[in-house]
Amino acid sequence: MKLNYREYGSYHESRSTLVFLHGLLGSSVNWHGIVRALESDYHILVPDLRNHGQSPHSDDVSYQSMATDVAELLDDQGLESATLIGHSMGGKVAMWLALSQPQWIDQLAVVDIAPVSYPNRFSKLFEALQSVDLANLESRQHADQQLARYLTDFGLRQYLLQNLMLDKDRWCWRVNLIELASQMPEIIAFPDIGSTAPFLGETLFIYGGNSDYLAPAYEGQVRELFPYARLRSIAGAGHWVYAEQPQLFLGVLKGFLGDTD
Repeated sequence: MKLNYREYGSYHESRSTLVFLHGLLGSSVNWHGIVRALESDYHILVPDLRNHGQSPHSDDVSYQSMATDVAELLDDQGLESATLIGHSMGGKVAMWLALSQPQWIDQLAVVDIAPVSYPNRFSKLFEALQSVDLANLESRQHADQQLARYLTDFGLRQYLLQNLMLDKDRWCWRVNLIELASQMPEIIAFPDIGSTAPFLGETLFIYGGNSDYLAPAYEGQVRELFPYARLRSIAGAGHWVYAEQPQLFLGVLKGFLGDTD
């Protein structure tokens, strides 16, 4: 599968390549503010993961396939390896690529997620999205009004509405809503590691101080699979760490990227 992607900065053999991976129901545009702050020093690729943004849809939502998509993107770019930064679902994609094909990874930064299975927190989001009457939709604001019947958080609604598009005078969702909703058990899980060896490269877990996605109970699994991991909390941030505290997030990420010892 050929992923749609945005490219920032310019490639040079003396520059590191960074690959940013978005979360569930997101797209490459989510990372725009962060990567603009880094593009003068790095070559950066920001793909839409399968079933999201402008990338193709598939009934395969597995992390194995999503990780392979990213590896193929690197290969198509003629790259031997890159540093991966992934948020939430994108963090699971990045972790699985590091565990299954570590040769592609220079450094790994995982944002507010752990290599574990989670409860399904997304039922209400999908119910809200599927409740929007696309056939009779008058405007984006009209869609927001319909979502507001289920979701009170304005910022969350705006995040979701990035997926709404007008195609030949018909409103539709960019994301593969039906497949994502039906296969949530696979998305909230993490692949069975089996005899997979731990990833021995430099790894940073950045998490929101107000988020419970990287709970203390998960640290053992993190250490088992990523023995050289460092964990850094960002005060005043929830799950969307990079959006809620962008400067603090950038400071921590830049420190990690510059630390080659």
